[in-house]
Amino acid sequence: MKYHLVILGCQMNHADAERVQAIMAKLGYVQTEKEEDADIIGIIACSVRQKAIDKVYSKIAKWNKWKNKKNLITFVSGCILPDDQQKFLKLFDLVFDMKELASFPAMLSQYGVTTPISNNPVVDSEEMKEVARPATPAEKLNFAGLKPVSKVAAPPQTWEVTPIYNSDFEAFIPIQNGCNKFCTFCAVPYTRGREVSRHSVDILEEAKHLIARGYKSITLLGQNVNSYGLDKKGAELSFAELIDQLGEMADNSGREVWIYFTSPHPRDMKRDVIEAIARRRSLAKQIHLPVQSGDDKVLIRMNRKHSMDRYREVVGWIRELVPQATLFTDIIVGFTGETDEQFENTRKAMYEFKYNMAYIAMYSPRPGAASYAWADDVAIAVKKQRYAVLSRDLEKVAIEYTKHLKDKTVRVLVRGTDRKEGYLSGHTEGKIIVRFQSDDMSLVGKFVDVRIDSVRPFSAEGELVGVEALQLG
Repeated sequence: MKYHLVILGCQMNHADAERVQAIMAKLGYVQTEKEEDADIIGIIACSVRQKAIDKVYSKIAKWNKWKNKKNLITFVSGCILPDDQQKFLKLFDLVFDMKELASFPAMLSQYGVTTPISNNPVVDSEEMKEVARPATPAEKLNFAGLKPVSKVAAPPQTWEVTPIYNSDFEAFIPIQNGCNKFCTFCAVPYTRGREVSRHSVDILEEAKHLIARGYKSITLLGQNVNSYGLDKKGAELSFAELIDQLGEMADNSGREVWIYFTSPHPRDMKRDVIEAIARRRSLAKQIHLPVQSGDDKVLIRMNRKHSMDRYREVVGWIRELVPQATLFTDIIVGFTGETDEQFENTRKAMYEFKYNMAYIAMYSPRPGAASYAWADDVAIAVKKQRYAVLSRDLEKVAIEYTKHLKDKTVRVLVRGTDRKEGYLSGHTEGKIIVRFQSDDMSLVGKFVDVRIDSVRPFSAEGELVGVEALQLG
């Protein structure tokens, strides 16, 4: 029997999907890339963007028509607003929160689904109970020097399920779920709930396992990663302590690893986090720090809980302690009430902080978010114009960094074929895209050295000069 999974939204949804895939594999299902061949089809949905929700409705309408001709079970989970969830109950066979993933096998059984494993008399019924069982303390690895952690009670989480990683060199580790910030434009607190930190013993165990298997890139995930541990004060590591221990573990492994995290919040970012990045070789010198707007009054309306001076202080720590780090951000243009002058302040921020990349979005109201009730009073034509202007500004500041790469040799993690025929591409530690001429697919997943001979604002091109020859001391 086969299953097909559609994944929408951010990296957190993709990490959740890897755990869904693990459940399906344990149940005996084989994944298929063709929807029409599947016996069970699921979606990991995202209510944060209307476009993603529109895709869910389009998909389920098609799948429900197929039920007239074949037996088909559909399910949906992910990052879903309550209103969307209520509507999905009428359209999907199974609707569940990702926190309930460990119970998914039981849900299927109660729904009357006969799984491949349940048809196999050789498989003991107790094996089904092992599908999503969290590891016992005796099964966990020992970490020398790990700060003692008291495991306080927490609701069941997707984290209990060991994922099937979709890559053998890049992996995502969820460390925190939910958000307490309630930015007025954002639906996440209503889709994922309040902040809950995963136990650091489990995070360190997963990271150690990945490093031992030779993973080259590990990204820590959360809606607000640097609030990690704040919901378990006195019983858990701080975010700075967590990444410092991860960095130390990777540094001492004798392997080359780049450890990233996304996304932090400027209000919760502390200097000790930047100090840890500066201290540990394996903590990647790339920081994603969402600003959203360069105007203090807009930030207040957004309920961002940080001022531009506070943001400026954090960037100052980065430039002081990790001057080689690249800086990425998120920006919304055309937020309710944004004036021309306020938009100009965002343009000034672009030039001041010299971002290497900015993910720019035109504001659109989301049901459930506070700003949904406000007038969307910036015309779409104005939003498009501001988007275009800010995108050009970004190109101007980004090229100032990449042009300094010319004639230098940079370390690159090869990720696959490039859109340019006959080329492979990957990214530097700072996540600058680099392409080079080669058709050697054995290089995918390896570190290589590339001498840069031409650059663009967000990418560079060069000649392959070496493969995984770095000596770690």
